[in-house]
Amino acid sequence: MKLTKPLVVLDLETTGIWIEKDRIIEIGMIKVTPEGQQEIYSTKVNPCMPIPAVVRELTGISDVDVKDAPVFGKIAGKVLAFLEGADLGGFNVERFDLPLLAREFADAGIKFDYANRTVYDAQKIYHLHERRDLFAAYSFYCHQELKDAHSATADAQATLAILQEQLKRYAVSREDIEGLKEFDYKQSSEFFDNERKFRWWNGDLYMTFGKYAKKEPLKTIAKKDPQYLEWVLDKDFSDEVKNMIQGVLNGQYPKQEG
Repeated sequence: MKLTKPLVVLDLETTGIWIEKDRIIEIGMIKVTPEGQQEIYSTKVNPCMPIPAVVRELTGISDVDVKDAPVFGKIAGKVLAFLEGADLGGFNVERFDLPLLAREFADAGIKFDYANRTVYDAQKIYHLHERRDLFAAYSFYCHQELKDAHSATADAQATLAILQEQLKRYAVSREDIEGLKEFDYKQSSEFFDNERKFRWWNGDLYMTFGKYAKKEPLKTIAKKDPQYLEWVLDKDFSDEVKNMIQGVLNGQYPKQEG
């Protein structure tokens, strides 16, 4: 790899995927110089909040692992110095890692502007150059070339074959088609509703719209400004949302599944 300036490839492990609120629990960075030298910076970070169970299972990092780790504000200067003058790389860094890192810097009172740096996002490059359509899925799962692509019947037959192969590979808890229901295709468990107007974070439900967007949990809004929630009841929201809001106004707070 020929470089004209240093390149820092980075990855963050975090408490979740909400850029505006979730926190870093581990940061790993590799700096490569034009001369071919490599330097690594890696540390756990105390997020000052509980690590959700799904994140513990995914990363293997628990509250115990980070309880004696520095908070981000304590290492922000070192992280910024490591990134100084370098181009940036990673997997999905443009959409997630870099915006969240910039927010963590901002919370620490430090401006981190990467707009004028070159960013090499391996995920973006991968998605641009490798097919992700039915043809590619059929080739990947069934090891055959899809004939008569875009013929409705042929596409349906190919999809059935793919589902059968996915069942063999992924539905480990049971062997019938119901095993594929283990995967949540409709919406992320981060959200309460399909329209993603209400989002879970740290066990509480937050609005993603309006004057309280991403600021305070519903239970707080219900106490300080119940009229705003009553306004929601009069607007065009789903029955599921309205029933939830009515429950909150009655002191019945929803709980996140799992």
